[in-house]
Amino acid sequence: MIYTITFNPALDYIVSVEDFTMHLTNRTHSETLLPGGKGINVSIVLKNLGIDNTALGFTAGFTGDEIRRRLEETGINTEFITIKVGFSRINVKLKNVDGTEINGKGPDIDSDSLNRLLDRLDNLQEGDMLVLAGSIPASIPSSIYKDIMERLSGKGITIVVDATGELLVNVLSLHPFLIKPNNHELGDIFGVTLKTAEEVIPYAGKLQERGARNVLVSMAGEGAVLAAENGKIYRMPVPKGRLVNAVGAGDSMVAGFIAGWLRTKDYGEAFKMGVAAGSASAFSELLATKAEVENLLLQMES
Repeated sequence: MIYTITFNPALDYIVSVEDFTMHLTNRTHSETLLPGGKGINVSIVLKNLGIDNTALGFTAGFTGDEIRRRLEETGINTEFITIKVGFSRINVKLKNVDGTEINGKGPDIDSDSLNRLLDRLDNLQEGDMLVLAGSIPASIPSSIYKDIMERLSGKGITIVVDATGELLVNVLSLHPFLIKPNNHELGDIFGVTLKTAEEVIPYAGKLQERGARNVLVSMAGEGAVLAAENGKIYRMPVPKGRLVNAVGAGDSMVAGFIAGWLRTKDYGEAFKMGVAAGSASAFSELLATKAEVENLLLQMES
């Protein structure tokens, strides 16, 4: 079974406002309400691609109930731990205003609830996969991803990490199966600016030297790079399409890679599937569907 963890899930309230004007009442032109958070996005795209998985994490209040309800409607297994105080955050995303967002804070995670999650992870079995994705609330120790990987070490569990900064760097020595920084996040780790594949490749290799098995780097319009543990470097441009919504594209790439790897055990095919899924989400109002991914794969192979 594949498990994803979203420590701070949200309801994403995505609105378009024509001629948005400061200091005046603005009315929405369109509205969409979706469950959000990086791990949740991975779960949704995996399910869209026909792969069952279980979403773990924390929810609170009426917003938490709605996150859970919407995921279960799509057939995703949920095992969220309910926080008794506060409510899961609401993120407001203004589509027409250059990607402007207002992200909520979310509830504080008490130690008892955190321990319940850790105890649940102890039940994972050899052959399971765990995806640790996204930021964490301030109430959780910044070492949490490393702590989880150390706790599960030696159990034969495949771990994917999609995080930034300290959360990511801390886990490298524990040899995660896959990490997925974008080029900006990769550059921030080393204090450099990375724009092209040629610039990205040596720094992806440095993360492998620190312990990561496979390093998948997304570069928006510049495509993507995979430094694989078989010693090969894979590069791919972005498929043809019109950017509609970049939210969740990186998470979709992770899901696509996982799906491709599970089906073929071939890094080149997993990379291709990841690029197709990430691009399909970027070219759509919602996260990638199976049909959209398959259509892009056909385009990429022609």
